Amino acid sequence: MRKQFAVLGLGHFGGNLVKEFHEMGVEVLAVDKNEEKVNLYSQYSTHAVVANTIDENTLKQIGIKNVDHVFVSLGENIEASILTTLLLKELGVKQVWVKAINSYHQKVLDKIGADKVIHPERDMAKRIAHHIISEKMIDYIEISKDYSIVEIIATEKVHNKTLEQLSVSHKYGCNIVGIQTNEDVKISPTPDEVINKGDILIMIGRNRDLTRFEEDGV
Repeated sequence: MRKQFAVLGLGHFGGNLVKEFHEMGVEVLAVDKNEEKVNLYSQYSTHAVVANTIDENTLKQIGIKNVDHVFVSLGENIEASILTTLLLKELGVKQVWVKAINSYHQKVLDKIGADKVIHPERDMAKRIAHHIISEKMIDYIEISKDYSIVEIIATEKVHNKTLEQLSVSHKYGCNIVGIQTNEDVKISPTPDEVINKGDILIMIGRNRDLTRFEEDGV
Protein backbone atom coordinates (compact mmCIF):
# COMPACT_ATOMS: atom_id res chain seq x y z
CA MET A 1 0.00 0.00 0.00
CA ARG A 2 1.32 3.43 -0.95
CA LYS A 3 1.97 5.88 1.87
CA GLN A 4 -0.39 8.81 2.30
CA PHE A 5 1.15 12.29 2.64
CA ALA A 6 -0.29 15.64 3.68
CA VAL A 7 1.09 19.18 3.77
CA LEU A 8 -0.56 21.58 6.20
CA GLY A 9 0.27 25.17 5.29
CA LEU A 10 0.88 26.20 1.68
CA GLY A 11 3.40 29.00 2.07
CA HIS A 12 6.71 29.01 0.19
CA PHE A 13 8.07 25.83 1.80
CA GLY A 14 4.80 23.89 2.02
CA GLY A 15 3.74 24.84 -1.49
CA ASN A 16 7.05 23.76 -3.00
CA LEU A 17 6.83 20.50 -1.06
CA VAL A 18 3.43 19.80 -2.66
CA LYS A 19 4.89 20.56 -6.10
CA GLU A 20 7.83 18.19 -5.50
CA PHE A 21 5.49 15.39 -4.44
CA HIS A 22 3.46 16.03 -7.59
CA GLU A 23 6.59 15.83 -9.78
CA MET A 24 7.47 12.51 -8.11
CA GLY A 25 4.00 11.10 -8.76
CA VAL A 26 3.19 10.93 -5.05
CA GLU A 27 -0.36 11.44 -3.79
CA VAL A 28 -0.58 14.37 -1.38
CA LEU A 29 -3.31 16.17 0.55
CA ALA A 30 -2.78 19.95 0.55
CA VAL A 31 -4.36 22.03 3.35
CA ASP A 32 -4.45 25.75 4.14
CA LYS A 33 -6.97 28.15 5.68
CA ASN A 34 -6.38 30.55 2.77
CA GLU A 35 -8.70 29.67 -0.11
CA GLU A 36 -6.50 31.43 -2.66
CA LYS A 37 -3.50 29.28 -1.75
CA VAL A 38 -5.59 26.13 -1.81
CA ASN A 39 -6.85 27.00 -5.29
CA LEU A 40 -3.26 27.70 -6.41
CA TYR A 41 -1.92 24.31 -5.33
CA SER A 42 -5.00 22.21 -6.09
CA GLN A 43 -3.53 21.37 -9.51
CA TYR A 44 -0.50 19.77 -7.82
CA SER A 45 -2.31 17.81 -5.11
CA THR A 46 -4.54 14.75 -5.01
CA HIS A 47 -6.95 16.67 -2.82
CA ALA A 48 -6.82 20.31 -1.67
CA VAL A 49 -8.83 21.54 1.31
CA VAL A 50 -9.55 24.90 2.94
CA ALA A 51 -9.33 24.13 6.66
CA ASN A 52 -8.25 25.45 10.04
CA THR A 53 -5.65 22.93 11.26
CA ILE A 54 -6.00 23.79 14.96
CA ASP A 55 -9.55 22.42 15.02
CA GLU A 56 -9.60 18.73 15.97
CA ASN A 57 -12.98 18.01 14.36
CA THR A 58 -11.82 19.58 11.11
CA LEU A 59 -8.70 17.40 11.07
CA LYS A 60 -10.84 14.33 11.63
CA GLN A 61 -13.25 15.35 8.85
CA ILE A 62 -10.47 15.69 6.26
CA GLY A 63 -9.26 12.19 7.18
CA ILE A 64 -5.90 13.17 8.64
CA LYS A 65 -5.90 10.03 10.81
CA ASN A 66 -5.49 7.97 7.62
CA VAL A 67 -2.37 9.87 6.56
CA ASP A 68 0.99 8.22 7.26
CA HIS A 69 3.19 11.30 7.04
CA VAL A 70 2.16 14.91 7.71
CA PHE A 71 4.27 18.02 7.13
CA VAL A 72 3.33 21.09 9.18
CA SER A 73 4.46 24.37 7.63
CA LEU A 74 2.36 27.19 9.04
CA GLY A 75 4.63 30.15 8.37
CA GLU A 76 5.37 32.44 11.31
CA ASN A 77 2.37 31.27 13.33
CA ILE A 78 4.22 29.37 16.06
CA GLU A 79 1.12 28.86 18.21
CA ALA A 80 -0.83 27.28 15.36
CA SER A 81 2.15 25.10 14.47
CA ILE A 82 2.46 23.80 18.05
CA LEU A 83 -1.27 23.19 18.51
CA THR A 84 -1.55 21.45 15.14
CA THR A 85 1.42 19.20 15.92
CA LEU A 86 -0.08 18.30 19.29
CA LEU A 87 -3.43 17.41 17.71
CA LEU A 88 -1.80 15.30 15.00
CA LYS A 89 0.14 13.25 17.53
CA GLU A 90 -2.95 12.83 19.72
CA LEU A 91 -4.86 11.61 16.66
CA GLY A 92 -2.20 8.98 16.09
CA VAL A 93 -0.45 10.24 12.94
CA LYS A 94 2.67 8.08 12.57
CA GLN A 95 5.09 10.72 11.30
CA VAL A 96 4.74 14.46 11.92
CA TRP A 97 7.51 16.65 10.50
CA VAL A 98 7.33 20.34 11.37
CA LYS A 99 8.99 23.44 9.99
CA ALA A 100 10.46 25.45 12.88
CA ILE A 101 10.98 29.21 13.00
CA ASN A 102 13.59 29.34 15.76
CA SER A 103 15.26 27.30 18.52
CA TYR A 104 12.48 28.07 21.03
CA HIS A 105 9.93 26.72 18.57
CA GLN A 106 12.02 23.57 18.09
CA LYS A 107 12.32 22.94 21.84
CA VAL A 108 8.54 22.99 22.22
CA LEU A 109 8.02 20.80 19.15
CA ASP A 110 10.51 18.25 20.51
CA LYS A 111 8.70 18.16 23.86
CA ILE A 112 5.27 17.55 22.35
CA GLY A 113 6.46 14.70 20.14
CA ALA A 114 7.24 16.05 16.67
CA ASP A 115 9.06 13.26 14.85
CA LYS A 116 11.37 15.63 12.97
CA VAL A 117 11.90 19.38 13.11
CA ILE A 118 12.94 21.09 9.88
CA HIS A 119 14.90 24.35 9.55
CA PRO A 120 14.88 24.92 5.75
CA GLU A 121 16.74 28.24 5.71
CA ARG A 122 19.34 27.19 8.30
CA ASP A 123 19.91 23.80 6.67
CA MET A 124 20.32 25.32 3.21
CA ALA A 125 22.74 27.93 4.57
CA LYS A 126 24.87 25.15 6.09
CA ARG A 127 24.87 23.17 2.85
CA ILE A 128 25.93 26.22 0.83
CA ALA A 129 28.67 27.14 3.32
CA HIS A 130 30.12 23.61 3.36
CA HIS A 131 29.97 23.46 -0.43
CA ILE A 132 31.73 26.81 -0.94
CA ILE A 133 34.64 26.24 1.46
CA SER A 134 35.41 22.76 0.10
CA GLU A 135 36.64 21.85 -3.36
CA LYS A 136 35.68 18.21 -2.85
CA MET A 137 32.42 18.30 -0.86
CA ILE A 138 29.41 18.83 -3.13
CA ASP A 139 26.57 18.23 -0.65
CA TYR A 140 26.04 18.12 3.08
CA ILE A 141 23.05 17.01 5.13
CA GLU A 142 23.06 17.39 8.90
CA ILE A 143 21.59 14.38 10.72
CA SER A 144 22.27 15.68 14.23
CA LYS A 145 24.60 18.11 15.98
CA ASP A 146 27.51 15.68 15.58
CA TYR A 147 26.66 13.50 12.56
CA SER A 148 26.14 14.22 8.87
CA ILE A 149 25.81 12.67 5.42
CA VAL A 150 28.11 14.18 2.79
CA GLU A 151 28.90 13.72 -0.88
CA ILE A 152 32.60 14.01 -1.70
CA ILE A 153 34.25 13.86 -5.13
CA ALA A 154 36.95 11.19 -5.41
CA THR A 155 40.34 12.59 -6.44
CA GLU A 156 43.46 11.08 -8.01
CA LYS A 157 44.57 10.10 -4.50
CA VAL A 158 41.97 7.31 -4.27
CA HIS A 159 41.74 6.47 -7.98
CA ASN A 160 41.67 2.74 -8.78
CA LYS A 161 41.67 1.73 -5.11
CA THR A 162 39.17 -0.60 -3.47
CA LEU A 163 37.20 0.24 -0.36
CA GLU A 164 39.16 -2.46 1.45
CA GLN A 165 42.45 -0.78 0.50
CA LEU A 166 41.22 2.60 1.68
CA SER A 167 39.95 1.17 5.00
CA VAL A 168 38.04 4.40 5.65
CA SER A 169 36.11 3.07 8.62
CA HIS A 170 39.27 1.88 10.40
CA LYS A 171 41.42 4.93 9.61
CA TYR A 172 38.86 7.72 9.87
CA GLY A 173 35.86 6.33 11.77
CA CYS A 174 33.33 7.16 9.01
CA ASN A 175 31.73 5.01 6.31
CA ILE A 176 31.22 5.07 2.55
CA VAL A 177 27.59 3.94 2.14
CA GLY A 178 27.26 4.62 -1.59
CA ILE A 179 29.26 5.35 -4.74
CA GLN A 180 27.84 7.29 -7.69
CA THR A 181 29.46 6.87 -11.09
CA ASN A 182 27.76 9.14 -13.60
CA GLU A 183 24.06 8.20 -13.23
CA ASP A 184 24.71 4.82 -11.63
CA VAL A 185 24.51 4.65 -7.81
CA LYS A 186 25.71 1.64 -5.82
CA ILE A 187 24.32 1.51 -2.27
CA SER A 188 26.20 -0.49 0.41
CA PRO A 189 29.17 -1.20 -1.90
CA THR A 190 31.26 -4.33 -1.23
CA PRO A 191 34.87 -4.12 0.05
CA ASP A 192 36.23 -5.02 -3.42
CA GLU A 193 34.40 -2.10 -5.08
CA VAL A 194 36.89 0.04 -7.02
CA ILE A 195 36.75 3.84 -6.79
CA ASN A 196 37.64 5.98 -9.79
CA LYS A 197 38.58 9.64 -9.96
CA GLY A 198 35.40 11.72 -10.31
CA ASP A 199 33.16 9.22 -8.53
CA ILE A 200 30.92 10.70 -5.84
CA LEU A 201 31.38 9.07 -2.45
CA ILE A 202 28.26 9.14 -0.28
CA MET A 203 29.49 9.09 3.32
CA ILE A 204 28.06 9.09 6.82
CA GLY A 205 29.77 9.72 10.11
CA ARG A 206 30.78 12.09 12.84
CA ASN A 207 31.46 15.59 11.50
CA ARG A 208 35.06 15.73 12.71
CA ASP A 209 35.83 12.34 11.12
CA LEU A 210 34.29 13.34 7.79
CA THR A 211 36.31 16.56 7.80
CA ARG A 212 39.51 14.62 8.55
CA PHE A 213 38.83 12.24 5.65
CA GLU A 214 38.07 15.12 3.30
CA GLU A 215 41.31 16.88 4.24
CA ASP A 216 43.65 13.87 4.33
CA GLY A 217 42.07 10.80 2.82
CA VAL A 218 40.63 11.80 -0.51
